[in-house]
Amino acid sequence: MNTAAEGTRANFGLGTWPARRARITPERTALVEGGRALTYRDLADRTARLAGHLAAHGVGPGDRVAYLGVNAAATFETFFATWLLGAVAVPLNFRLSGPEIRSMLDDSGAAVLVHSPDADALLDSAAPLPDSLRLRIPVADIDAAVAAGPGLAGPPPVDLDDPAVLLYTSGTTGRPKAAVLSHGNLTWNTVNQLAHIDIRPDERALCISPLFHATGLGQITLPVFFKGGSVEPVAKFDAGAILGRIEEARITSFSAVPTMLQMMCEHPRWAEADLGSLTGVVYGGSPVRERVARAWLDRGVRLQQGYGMTEASPGVYMAPAAGAADHPVAVGVPHFFTDVAMLRDGRPAEPEGIPGELLVRGPHVFSGYWNRPEESAASFVDGWFRTGDLLTVAADGWASVTDRVKDMIISGGENVYPAEVEAVLLQLDGIANAAVVGVPDPRWGEVGAAYLQPREGAVLDEAAVRAHLAANLARFKIPKYVVFVTELPANATGKIRRVELRARAAAELADVEGTP
Repeated sequence: MNTAAEGTRANFGLGTWPARRARITPERTALVEGGRALTYRDLADRTARLAGHLAAHGVGPGDRVAYLGVNAAATFETFFATWLLGAVAVPLNFRLSGPEIRSMLDDSGAAVLVHSPDADALLDSAAPLPDSLRLRIPVADIDAAVAAGPGLAGPPPVDLDDPAVLLYTSGTTGRPKAAVLSHGNLTWNTVNQLAHIDIRPDERALCISPLFHATGLGQITLPVFFKGGSVEPVAKFDAGAILGRIEEARITSFSAVPTMLQMMCEHPRWAEADLGSLTGVVYGGSPVRERVARAWLDRGVRLQQGYGMTEASPGVYMAPAAGAADHPVAVGVPHFFTDVAMLRDGRPAEPEGIPGELLVRGPHVFSGYWNRPEESAASFVDGWFRTGDLLTVAADGWASVTDRVKDMIISGGENVYPAEVEAVLLQLDGIANAAVVGVPDPRWGEVGAAYLQPREGAVLDEAAVRAHLAANLARFKIPKYVVFVTELPANATGKIRRVELRARAAAELADVEGTP
């Protein structure tokens, strides 16, 4: 945090020494929630008192403290209090089912659960909760805990290598697992972000992306706290309400996923919304459509796409502001303190303008998954993290995400990248969303199945879709099957749940007769 209590202890590897931390901007506003504002001094005091309350209940270094609920000031207070104790924060996805929440609580061995009222029904469906959970704190009780809290005298030393947070992966590829991010990982990601993004001490940022996701935590929020700006957590995304809040509070920045940007620029308020206060918007999590990027750029908003993953805290690539308008769908160049390499056909390779699997290393990259040593070891090769993503690097050094290695379809010996096919499909105005997955085929090994979600009021014709594909793609890339759906399955960050679609395609389409 930007300010901290005096008289804390520091560990420099030579024993424990008294230390005094600087109070940089204690009277600046740190958090805004409704009509309430907390200064950095207020936040530091409340954090220390909440940490004291947790310590009085036996929470100490290494213990896991889970949080279940929408974005709120209490979320940050819980995180900071947890970290003061050397404990580990475990933010949970409130959009999951009860059994999934129970599984994560059990997997993490959480000793404490802080939960907001919106999560009460979810917790009821998660019962019985694991035996490891010895304390539950409703968010409504945090004020009382803070008021009664004795503060924290002599917090334990916390090193950069100590774990700070367990972030569960989105689960689009199977059973979620927790990436262990250290304090050093979060710190170096913040430094990397600040090298690419101009964040000022008077920043007024919205925290829109959920805080159980690396995007919500690392892309804007922690960098803004680092610089002494203010953060306003948003409990629920509503495109019209966000546009109104930007005007009312003169918001200067936020981070989001592409789906949110699309919903905002398609909202009836978009044309008249005053976006003049915005100095920058960072987005990531999935590729953006060019028309969406152009809509924001045409309004004079500096739009920067970032690429990363939970395991990298999350930043790996970022589009520099100077070239973003000329590369509206590219993810830019590597962050300053990030090393990248390519793996092709199982061997190190030069970019060469063709897709290769991205390898990453750096001080922001995690060391492994929680209690999964074999999966952790398999995720690295010679010290490099295997992202599983296929990237293409152009001659000017700007990179674009091609696809996921596991999503690639091999049809008749030819590589078909679903993202390429989806990009062509989304050129049609009548298509709101598209996903292409592979389906087993006795003749070709695999063929494509395109699931298309029409835009509201649009009427899609399969023949017209196929004609458009034929005019823009090689024949072997054209999906064998075209399926129209009212909605595509997606997780909390807007990513398509391809595992679900692949299972559906295999069950419904694999035995259908037809010609590829």
